[in-house]
Amino acid sequence: GPLRQSSSEASEAMPPPTFCPECQMQRLMIWRNERSLYKRKDESGKDIISIFSPDKPFKVHGKDYWWSDAWDQLDYGKEYDFSRPFFVQFKELLERVPLEPLFNKNAVRSDYCNHTEDMKDCYLSFASIWNENVSYSKGAMKSKDSFDIFFCNKNELTYENTGCEECYRVFFSKHSYSCRDSAFLMDCRGCQNCFGCVNLRNKSYYIFNVPYAKEEYFEKIKEFNLGSFESLQKIKSQFAELCEKQPYRYAHITNSPNSTGEILDNCKNCKWCFDMVDNVEDCKYVGNGGFNLKDVYSSYGAGEGELMYQTIDTGLGTSKFFSVVVSRNGRNVSYAMSSYGSSNTFGCVSLRNKEYCILNKQYAKEEYEKLLPRIIEHMNAMPYVDRKGKIYKYGEFFPPEISPFAYNETIAQEYFPLTKEEALNKGYKWKDPETRQYIITMTYDKIPDDINNVDDSILKEVIECQHNQKCNQQCTQAYRIIPDELSFYKRMNLALPRLCPNCRHYERLSQKNPMKLWHRKCQCAGKISRTSNAETRTTYSNTVNHSHGAEHCPNEFETSYAPERPEIVYCEQCYNSEVA
Repeated sequence: GPLRQSSSEASEAMPPPTFCPECQMQRLMIWRNERSLYKRKDESGKDIISIFSPDKPFKVHGKDYWWSDAWDQLDYGKEYDFSRPFFVQFKELLERVPLEPLFNKNAVRSDYCNHTEDMKDCYLSFASIWNENVSYSKGAMKSKDSFDIFFCNKNELTYENTGCEECYRVFFSKHSYSCRDSAFLMDCRGCQNCFGCVNLRNKSYYIFNVPYAKEEYFEKIKEFNLGSFESLQKIKSQFAELCEKQPYRYAHITNSPNSTGEILDNCKNCKWCFDMVDNVEDCKYVGNGGFNLKDVYSSYGAGEGELMYQTIDTGLGTSKFFSVVVSRNGRNVSYAMSSYGSSNTFGCVSLRNKEYCILNKQYAKEEYEKLLPRIIEHMNAMPYVDRKGKIYKYGEFFPPEISPFAYNETIAQEYFPLTKEEALNKGYKWKDPETRQYIITMTYDKIPDDINNVDDSILKEVIECQHNQKCNQQCTQAYRIIPDELSFYKRMNLALPRLCPNCRHYERLSQKNPMKLWHRKCQCAGKISRTSNAETRTTYSNTVNHSHGAEHCPNEFETSYAPERPEIVYCEQCYNSEVA
């Protein structure tokens, strides 16, 4: 395992995992509810917004009270019981200690955000950090005045972008960097005033990869009205056709030696990692993180820390974290949920600034160091056995069945989607959609086609989602347009959406490659390349001679594009030959 701890920390090296990496990630994600928000009462009876639905047996404090010194988390502690499995005792503690309603630290007028930090004037944004006026987004970092963006860094005045960085006034684009005043870009760099373009570098005044004079470009661009929903659908279709005919780089990896995965920027020695940026080293099976991250294995949402194993949403000054959910600033923490500024703890919930605690009970340093090895030995001698007969000893992450969330409330449903029947057969919990109390006042087909024909009266409407819960996308059935959103659409001349925020999120997610790699060969076959999909038989003619000449490129690689997919996938050298 990646962690080796002294006797005062955990008494022995981590045992090797017994689940494959994909199943490990799925089990981690079952503990991360990002988007399912509920109205409920806190422990004082006040109305709050929480990720813990009111039908669950959990106590929840209001955010301000939870973070205050008015209550002591140690009041809920109990001595370890060597007659029962550890995970049984942890489940009881989880239901006994009041939880924080949302994982939303340093939020300024951003009450409807979760798994976020340092957010200002944001709404329904998740898994994001350091943003201002960003709504309906996930994985947004250091961005401003943007809507519906997905894993984007340093974006401003952007809309419906995925995997874009340092973009300004760019819409409907993917994997593009340092671009501005453009729309419908795919894998473009340093482009300005481009529309519907793929694989361009440092270009201006291009439309569907065709160059135009500056005056001609602006005259031609008037034909594409993004403010019309009907026109927008036609443009999307035309852009998709162009993308199908272009080569794809095997992976979006930049300045990341000896690394495999997808969307890696400034990483080193990282294997099977996804969506990782800014000084990441020696990590494996990690997703959605970065920022000075080192020596991390099998984690999701990790940043600014080191030596972490099987963690969810951890970092900002952490070291030696094992099986931890949502924790910050600490050292030597194992089997914890909501740990902030605490060190040398085991099996604790909602601890802040504590040390040498087990099951929320305080111990002297010497007592703690004597008791911990006995507990680890007990976890192996009396393991937890779930309803399906799976055995959980020391070294395993929390069993899914003691998670506070149903499977379809979590991001496990996003990355490893299951039907209700499939989830229940695997022993996971499932939550049926709640009955909505609102009355739909406008069906999606009654929305004016052009944004210029929309007035402020739309803000009063409860609009039917086009999916109307006839999907597997956590559809909310209806949605509203908020004032800042409408102002943005009008300012940018963008058509109103016809889907609720959850369904829009899933539509973006469907365009993202899975957190999985396949070993493949470059599909550059000399002058003409062909996909392995016999049904589409898409071809692309190279524009220049490659180093391998007329022969098939010999390069092989690890890629998140599955072999049966229709994209033409090139190695780094062949791809750069075509786009440089």
